[in-house]
Amino acid sequence: MERSIGLIELTSIARGYEVADALLKAADVKIMFNRSICPGKFMVMVAGKTEAVNSSIEVGLEIGADTVVDDLLIPNVHPDVFPAISGTRVVENTGALGIIETFSVASIIEAADAAVKAAAVELIEVHLAMAIGGKGYVTLTGDVASVETAVQAGADAIKGKGLLVEKVVIPQPRHEILEDKI
Repeated sequence: MERSIGLIELTSIARGYEVADALLKAADVKIMFNRSICPGKFMVMVAGKTEAVNSSIEVGLEIGADTVVDDLLIPNVHPDVFPAISGTRVVENTGALGIIETFSVASIIEAADAAVKAAAVELIEVHLAMAIGGKGYVTLTGDVASVETAVQAGADAIKGKGLLVEKVVIPQPRHEILEDKI
């Protein structure tokens, strides 16, 4: 089964609902997220076969027009991304800590997917815009070289959008900074 996802992030909540409805009517896709996010933005994510997701996103971008902040289409999203978004990932051991921070939800999901595909790392959390001014961040762990590779790959994946806030690798983080995350 294909695990393709598409996401549109908008400045308008009202237009977000209209886009969500259009995405569902345009092709055989399933809503994964359909909600407002800080600061007064809206995101809608769909999943399905690549062709269907692509068709839906094209329609949504047309309807969203000038209210679109960011969008994405990932043809084969890594299976660890959704548990990291939902906070259900359990990470037993931590090594180096990598953090990527972006200005949008779509770009942090793209960065997380690229990072976990690039190296042997574990996603700890993908935080989507709530209570952080519309930004997103991903935390991940593994050996230092893998974390450096993953963080760079995640940053490179979104570099062209101009939405990277910061990327950091901490080789030996103190356990206390991750206590509530693992």
